[in-house]
Amino acid sequence: MQYDPIKRALGEVFNKQPFLRKLFYKLLDLLLLRTWHIKKEIRKWAKGRKDNIQILDAGSGFGQYVFYISGKNNKWQIKGVDVKEEQIEDCSKFFNKIDRTNVSFSVEDLTKFRTDGDKDLILSVDVMEHILDDIEVFRNFHASLKPGGMVLISTPSDQGGSDVHDHGHESFIDEHVRDGYNIDEIQDKLKTAGFNKTEAYYNYGTPGKISWKLSMKYPIQMLNTSRLFFIILPVYYLITFPVSLILNYLDVSLTHTTGTGLIVRAWK
Repeated sequence: MQYDPIKRALGEVFNKQPFLRKLFYKLLDLLLLRTWHIKKEIRKWAKGRKDNIQILDAGSGFGQYVFYISGKNNKWQIKGVDVKEEQIEDCSKFFNKIDRTNVSFSVEDLTKFRTDGDKDLILSVDVMEHILDDIEVFRNFHASLKPGGMVLISTPSDQGGSDVHDHGHESFIDEHVRDGYNIDEIQDKLKTAGFNKTEAYYNYGTPGKISWKLSMKYPIQMLNTSRLFFIILPVYYLITFPVSLILNYLDVSLTHTTGTGLIVRAWK
């Protein structure tokens, strides 16, 4: 399934005016379960943090997490990087329009990009499943962090991540280079890259898997069939949205013994 064309089509709609972009972020916040988990982790991390904070969003995409974090404290400095030039151009224009002066963006390859050990937090949301040389990226994350700094990763697991449930079953998203990480494998790779402490837990348990199908899988399948489904999409979400909200809440609130997603934290 091709996901990038859908993202480009959404960008064409929501990039026309800043208020539409903000509305798009609100919709992502409500619909995407990964956003619920990431924002929960960011809120925990942010408690007691002072003004002199440097944050890297490694694979910033639409910029929704940069928008969220930069709004929490205007003295925090947030840098968003992405390999896709069109995404960086769109984000740079939007954040300039809304006068978020504590934000910057640049086109970067995460297998080569690192900063001089000045970051307090690095965010990597649904990025590592797209990169083959993951240990090199983890080494760059480690080098870019201050001592005590943390990387926060969201990625599919090997328990059905990328909607792969059997050997030989193809990933739902064609752009993925791996179907998902084993919970021990990704922590071992982070330690190989130099991180001295790691924690990981499953998300997208039973409630999350159902929510993902309702809010993401089925709509993407429809839109890949025909762009005409953009017309009926609001009606579809009007019906499924309340159910997805309840399922997202349950997934964030419960502890899962297995799940199709992973939240991973690692400290330098």
